[in-house]
Amino acid sequence: MAETKMLVNGEPVALDVPPQVSLLDGLRDRLGLTGPKKGCDQGACGACTVLVDGERIVSCLALAVQYDGREITTVEGVASLPNGAELQRAFITRDGFQCGFCTSGQICSALGMLAERDSAPTREEIREGMSGNLCRCGAYNGIVDAIEEVAR
Repeated sequence: MAETKMLVNGEPVALDVPPQVSLLDGLRDRLGLTGPKKGCDQGACGACTVLVDGERIVSCLALAVQYDGREITTVEGVASLPNGAELQRAFITRDGFQCGFCTSGQICSALGMLAERDSAPTREEIREGMSGNLCRCGAYNGIVDAIEEVAR
């Protein structure tokens, strides 16, 4: 077992986990944060996307012990981030929220993408920047609309 201390959604936590436990499993199974979803468990769908020190990562491919001392933000904590609550509302009003399975990863990825940029992205840049996040419902137009609204 390895003790891993991190700041999760603004709260200090200590995880005592075997070294092979993914960050996703540590968040879901040990901390009860079920926002990040286990979709493909291979890093291809983006449903498990979280922010680490403000940068987006797929948490299913990350080992929890790698993030000792880091700041992790899941969808449960994004409302306190710049544009976080606004983006959540826009997902609902712009029909980017359908079944909800991918939504937490989409929102975290969108916030990370917007933070990476110096200016508002075009629709094509949004589509490219979000290409690692799949939506089973096909709500892509609503997702792009929501991100575009917040980016302005």
